[in-house]
Amino acid sequence: MRKYQLLLVGAAVLLLAGLYAFGRRVPEGKAAAPAAGPMMAADNTPAADFPTLLAAAKKPLSPEMQLNLSRLETVIRGDVKNQQINAYRALAQTWDSLNQAPIAAHYLGEAAKLENSGKSLTFAANLFLTHLQHTEDPSVQKWEAGEAGTLLKQALELDPSNDSIKTALGKSYIAGGQVMQGVQQLLAVTDKDPDNLEANLILGKLAITSGQYDKAVKRLEGVVALHPDNAEALYFLAEGYKGQGNKAQAVATFERCKKLVNNPDFSKEIDDYIKSF
Repeated sequence: MRKYQLLLVGAAVLLLAGLYAFGRRVPEGKAAAPAAGPMMAADNTPAADFPTLLAAAKKPLSPEMQLNLSRLETVIRGDVKNQQINAYRALAQTWDSLNQAPIAAHYLGEAAKLENSGKSLTFAANLFLTHLQHTEDPSVQKWEAGEAGTLLKQALELDPSNDSIKTALGKSYIAGGQVMQGVQQLLAVTDKDPDNLEANLILGKLAITSGQYDKAVKRLEGVVALHPDNAEALYFLAEGYKGQGNKAQAVATFERCKKLVNNPDFSKEIDDYIKSF
């Protein structure tokens, strides 16, 4: 399995060893920071541009590797569609092998655009959405969010009723700093499907981030009622209770989350966090 496939698989699995998946990591003896919401760049952050990112990624490469990449880039400037698609995919695989996930995702996305396949478009978009959670550069986050959004809009044209694509598009808007546009996109999903897990979970996290604890609790209680084994929903519901000042409910819900995750490091951090409030 290619690395960019592993990246998506890994993102789909709830690996909560410690609190890394929730954006929390606190020094021993310190009070934990507020729960992290969805990753997003500031609205006024300028997006990175691909040529600059590509040039920086190429700089440390050997002359042989740079020549190989140049040959493939020559093919994508041709006018034979299938050859372009194959060259884009080869470039994606090469950059993936060099541990340059954003560059690989770009070329995979370019191949998907030419293929005009909903599956390929959403796969590449999800690569961007996954990777931007692991970069601290807001300009790269914004670029990746924009790339994902472009791919998802094309995918949505092919399948206008697909709520998974609509939800991912909402995530891309939020990640790119267009929070209200993303919220409206997600609300449209939940209006149609009130029990949509992912859209409700994202909206609940956003409510936590903005301090709207009553709204967060109401939405996340609905999620947990339908998905009682969803550790992420329980975690943020506990944060909502804490924000409301309902310590007993927060502690009880954190305890439920601990049992589901069943990891000693995670449990210790939760215990330390509970002591802090």
